[in-house]
Amino acid sequence: MAAPEERDLTQEQTEKLLQFQDLTGIESMDQCRHTLEQHNWNIEAAVQDRLNEQEGVPSVFNPPPSRPLQVNTADHRIYSYVVSRPQPRGLLGWGYYLIMLPFRFTYYTILDIFRFALRFIRPDPRSRVTDPVGDIVSFMHSFEEKYGRAHPVFYQGTYSQALNDAKRELRFLLVYLHGDDHQDSDEFCRNTLCAPEVISLINTRMLFWACSTNKPEGYRVSQALRENTYPFLAMIMLKDRRMTVVGRLEGLIQPDDLINQLTFIMDANQTYLVSERLEREERNQTQVLRQQQDEAYLASLRADQEKERKKREERERKRRKEEEVQQQKLAEERRRQNLQEEKERKLECLPPEPSADDPESVKIIFKLPNDTRVERRFHFSQSLTVIHDFLFSLKESPEKFQIEANFPRRVLPCVPSEEWPNPPTLQEAGISHTEVLFVQDLTDE
Repeated sequence: MAAPEERDLTQEQTEKLLQFQDLTGIESMDQCRHTLEQHNWNIEAAVQDRLNEQEGVPSVFNPPPSRPLQVNTADHRIYSYVVSRPQPRGLLGWGYYLIMLPFRFTYYTILDIFRFALRFIRPDPRSRVTDPVGDIVSFMHSFEEKYGRAHPVFYQGTYSQALNDAKRELRFLLVYLHGDDHQDSDEFCRNTLCAPEVISLINTRMLFWACSTNKPEGYRVSQALRENTYPFLAMIMLKDRRMTVVGRLEGLIQPDDLINQLTFIMDANQTYLVSERLEREERNQTQVLRQQQDEAYLASLRADQEKERKKREERERKRRKEEEVQQQKLAEERRRQNLQEEKERKLECLPPEPSADDPESVKIIFKLPNDTRVERRFHFSQSLTVIHDFLFSLKESPEKFQIEANFPRRVLPCVPSEEWPNPPTLQEAGISHTEVLFVQDLTDE
């Protein structure tokens, strides 16, 4: 009964079966084949699962595709969902294993030594990321050329930028690492990733970042996420204030199963995003409140400063005004003092008054603006300047004035001017022996 089932194995699968048995020490070929089929013939994933079981650690690989993803939110573990193919049956591999064991051992030993030595001779060019955005764009173009334009919206930026945007927007980030050489990559991209219902879910509920592991940017992310097989999907979100991988999906998964697993991961971790949104809103409200308080304080401070400025300006204005008044008073006092000194000087310089019996004397009566009368005698030969100086020296006379005669009415040129550089004498001015002259106040003019 075993022979027909084992004849269904390809040569590559038979080699993996024998290698897995050699690495794990499992005697049952059926059990080895069953385990490899569960892990989609990914020998690294199967060996890791077997080692976990031997160490007493719960398996991180869910055996059947129909089994739901179990997320334990208490211990914050990262759970993986791996889709494996059905396990083959039969014991034909025993004989093949014994025959191929020396050749396989020699082959893999030499291959591992060659790869190890090659690292020192020729470093992996993917380890140097020089144009991460170019790697993303190149993968997008090759993806569209091979699978068409009907696909989830690719995030057109680096992995770090995608993480930052997911953190800022509080959204799930789905990371897809494309293995170009893996046998299931084409089928997954064509039938699962480009399925309309998958596209709708991804575009509406998460950011989607993808890159090939043959590109330096994809290889760098691969080293960080440490995938076991392809196709590989990782769900990342902000959890406990850190960007955390909350789900890993590996292997060839069907559209409906992918939708169920992604929905389950999001529903199981939605509370973290809700909590983070509430905390962020609280922080924003606290920040807004603090900003409003700061603005109110600054407004109050500016108002107080403005009041103080106006008070200073008012005090300065009053001080300047007082200084101006004081200066005006001092100037007025100096002016009056100078005027008084000038009056005294004019009085001292006046010629003596002629006697009444002097035939050349003239009696002049001055009528001042305050209706007072002043009488004095002058000599005919004296200049009109003398009568002006006499009036100027009087206490009752205004500071600026002119002298007018009534018959005929005229202004006497008592002060030198352009018309009269040298004022005339009393006789030349037509003054009679007895004359009444009027003093006109010109101070306000």
